[in-house]
Amino acid sequence: MARVELKGVSKSFGPITAVRKADVVFEEGSFTTLLGPSGCGKTTILRMVAGLETPTGGDILVGGRRVNDVPIHKRNLGLVFQNYALFPHKTIAQNIAFGLKYRGVPKAEASDKVRQALEIVRLPGVEDRYPSQLSGGQQQRIALARAIVIEPDVLLLDEPLSALDANLREEMRVELKAIQHRIGVTSIFVTHDQSEALAMSDRIVVMSAGEVQQEGVPEEVYNTPANEFVARFLGAANLFDARVTGADAGSVELDTAAFGRLAVPRERALWLGDATAARLVVRAEKLALSAGDAVPAGTVGAPATVEAVDYQGQLARYFLRIGDSRLQAIQMIDGRPFPEGATVTVAVRPEDCTALPVERAAGTT
Repeated sequence: MARVELKGVSKSFGPITAVRKADVVFEEGSFTTLLGPSGCGKTTILRMVAGLETPTGGDILVGGRRVNDVPIHKRNLGLVFQNYALFPHKTIAQNIAFGLKYRGVPKAEASDKVRQALEIVRLPGVEDRYPSQLSGGQQQRIALARAIVIEPDVLLLDEPLSALDANLREEMRVELKAIQHRIGVTSIFVTHDQSEALAMSDRIVVMSAGEVQQEGVPEEVYNTPANEFVARFLGAANLFDARVTGADAGSVELDTAAFGRLAVPRERALWLGDATAARLVVRAEKLALSAGDAVPAGTVGAPATVEAVDYQGQLARYFLRIGDSRLQAIQMIDGRPFPEGATVTVAVRPEDCTALPVERAAGTT
C-alpha cells in the first residue's frame, strides 16, 4: 500500500489545459473515485499517476517518492482498463502471470500466485481457458486478477465496469469493493457514473473542466455540495433563487419564491459567507408529495402541478411546476403515481436543504 499525492499537478496538450493545479491526496489503503463528465481531466490524472503521461507542472508522489520521471514499469502499479486488455491467444493463467514473468518470478511461485489471485476474484479453476470462453464479467475479474497478482502499491481502475450490462455492473460494484477491502490496496477509480462513485468510494474527488471542484466522503459531497456544478452532477438537484434575510449561530434564513421563508442549518450553508444572494439546493428525493393541501409539521411547502411523470416501478420521478419554477421530485409509490395535471402539495424539511452563494454557483472554485 502507498499514499499517493498530487501537488499542484497540471497537464497541457498544446493550448489545451486538461488538468489545472490539482492538489489531491489518495490515502493509504483507501478507495478514492475521480468523478466527472467526459473531458474533465480525471483520466488524465490517472494516466499521470500511472506514468502514461508526464505532468506539465507540479509533483506526483507515491509512498513519499516523487515519480514524475519514473517509467511505468518501475512504479509497481496495477492497471485495469474498461476494455479488459486481455491477450486473446494466451490462457487465463498466462494472462494473469504476464506481469510476474517480466518481474522474474519463478514459474512455480508464479503459478501459486495466479491460483491465489483467481481465488480472490472468485474464479478458481479457469487457468487453462481462453478469454473468449469467459463472459464479460468473468473477463473483467481476470483483468483485475492480473492487476493484483503483482501485489501493487496502487491499483488504478479506468472505468472498468462501463462495458458491462446494468445488472452485472451492479454486481461487480459489490465484488470490486469487497476485493479492494480484502487486499487493502490503495485504489484510484475513474468513472462518470455518480451511482458507482457514491456506492463504492471512501472518498470522491469531483472534477470539471480540469479542476477539482470538491473532495470528501460521499455523504459530504452529496449533502453539502461546494457549488452548483457538484449539486447538479451528483444526483437530481433542484436549485432556486434565494435571498439571505438573516442569520444566527445555528441557521441562515432565506426568502424564496418557491417555498417562502425557511431557515437552513449553518452546516448546510457553509459556503455563503457574507453573501446576500443565494441558491437554495433541494435534492429531488427530499421533496415529499401529498394529495391534500396540508403542509406537514416541520416542513415548508407549496402547491404544485404535475407536468410529467416518469414511472420507474417502485419509484416515480415527477416533473412539477410551482409558479415560475420547474422542479423534480423522486418518490416511492405504492400503487399508481399521481397523474399528469394533478395538483399536489410539495414539502421539504429545511434541514434537508443546502444554500450556496450565487457567485460560486457556476462551478468555480
